[in-house]
Amino acid sequence: MRFMVFITALFAAAPSAAEIVDFMLPDLEGKPVSLSDFRGKWVIVNYWATWCPPCLEEIPELVSLHDDNRDTLVVLGVDYEEVNTNYLREFVESHMMSYPIVRMDPIPVTRLGPVMGLPTTYIISPEGERVARQEGPVTQEAIEQYIARKQGGKASIPMPAGSMPPSATH
Repeated sequence: MRFMVFITALFAAAPSAAEIVDFMLPDLEGKPVSLSDFRGKWVIVNYWATWCPPCLEEIPELVSLHDDNRDTLVVLGVDYEEVNTNYLREFVESHMMSYPIVRMDPIPVTRLGPVMGLPTTYIISPEGERVARQEGPVTQEAIEQYIARKQGGKASIPMPAGSMPPSATH
């Protein structure tokens, strides 16, 4: 039961009038990557940093999620810190991060919404709509269950305290 409460509270559902979101950030080679590049798939946008212990704990879950669901979703890691590019490349390689990594300087409100702590994860629908936000670590199972519920057309999950509806952020 406790696990189901966790799953239910894990992600904040968007209001019915969800907006299409997009951004463009450089990858580790400096090439631009746009959120819209992944239209047609679920996109798990994970804001993280190399110094963040909870971020490090969820990396294997995100790698597994990405690798096990390549046909239907992509994990997009957003390195949310000021760090040397060579160090970041070595870090990504040493942690076997198979999903795309882009970079941005930390700001309190991103194009997707607030990032008040790390890790913060947003789920973007295949249509490009921001549908959920979670501060704190995520698991492969929780994300897969959330997406399965959304695809099944079940009722929206109430937003947990502290989460902002997409219409309130820009």
